[in-house]
Amino acid sequence: MLALSFLGTLAVDCSKAPAPPAQQQAPPPTQVGIVSVAPTTIAEPYELGAQVQPFRRVEVRSRVEGIIVERPFTEGSVVSVGQVLYRLDQVKYEAAYRSALARLNNAKRTVARLEPLVPKHAVAQQDVDNAHSELESAQASVDAAKKDLDDCVIRAEISGQVGRARLELGARVTGSGDLLTTIDELDPVYVTFHPSSQQLATWERDPRAGALIRPGSNLAVRVLLPDGSLLPRTGRLNFVAPSIDSASGTEEFRATFANNDRRLLPGQFVRVRLDGFTRSSALAVPQRAVMQGMGRQFVYVVGAGDTVTARDVKTGPWSGQLWIIDQGLAAGDRVVVEGTQKIAPGRVVKPVPFIDSATVSTAGKAR
Repeated sequence: MLALSFLGTLAVDCSKAPAPPAQQQAPPPTQVGIVSVAPTTIAEPYELGAQVQPFRRVEVRSRVEGIIVERPFTEGSVVSVGQVLYRLDQVKYEAAYRSALARLNNAKRTVARLEPLVPKHAVAQQDVDNAHSELESAQASVDAAKKDLDDCVIRAEISGQVGRARLELGARVTGSGDLLTTIDELDPVYVTFHPSSQQLATWERDPRAGALIRPGSNLAVRVLLPDGSLLPRTGRLNFVAPSIDSASGTEEFRATFANNDRRLLPGQFVRVRLDGFTRSSALAVPQRAVMQGMGRQFVYVVGAGDTVTARDVKTGPWSGQLWIIDQGLAAGDRVVVEGTQKIAPGRVVKPVPFIDSATVSTAGKAR
């Protein structure tokens, strides 16, 4: 009886199957902010390397030879027209001037003596003519000697910033072959840049862009200084070279900038940003949507079933806070902008519109 009771109890216990474990719920999809890419007309700025050049540069040279006895200017200072830069030893030229002046006075006396004798036929007309010729020659000699004497004082021909003194006190100037210093006119200044022939061809294919690369156009030229700051004024295109440099394959462009604060210096390397170009039917996304790694650029795209895929893209220039996409995207693609650090290819996400007033209107309405 005890055995039967035990077996019955065992049968009852075995008939009670263990309860299945509670089913684990999958976490909800990660919420991401997206934009739906749509073609639009967008500003397309260009950046190029550039260099600052003086509006005008004058080389200071001497017309006469001599020893430098004075250099009253300060290197690097601003000089005005007529300011004395150098004085040369004048002894030789003073002597030559006095000699020429004496010859002139003698010629004048000779003419004054002979002319009253002509009506009396007391002197030949040839003698009078020779006396007049001598007077004119003496006057020319005086003018030349006076010019040489004046040239011993070398003055600034323009107002501007004077450069380094190439010759100092006591040095001998042998003539115009010796460069003494330079003067740069720095307000305004030129900024030159050189688009490539390929870039020029692209602009010429678009009539609107082609009109901007003409002197006097509405193209706004901005300067990015070496420290990355933007010069707070724009320049205007005033010269385009008539031909392409065969050595570099580029064409010289030149813009004029006001420079009363001397922030632009001759020889300075800067970058120029050309504002005014536009691209029609362009696709663009916020800059933060573009990922970079392993030598590639890509974006996360939300596809069918709200599944994320990585899409390689080829980027163009920036336009404000947007990045123009040249290849890799199509109209209607849903690109992840916010939450990229929480997702990976193959994951299902919950897309919501990315709200950013600076980019939504240009990049397209998210869906």
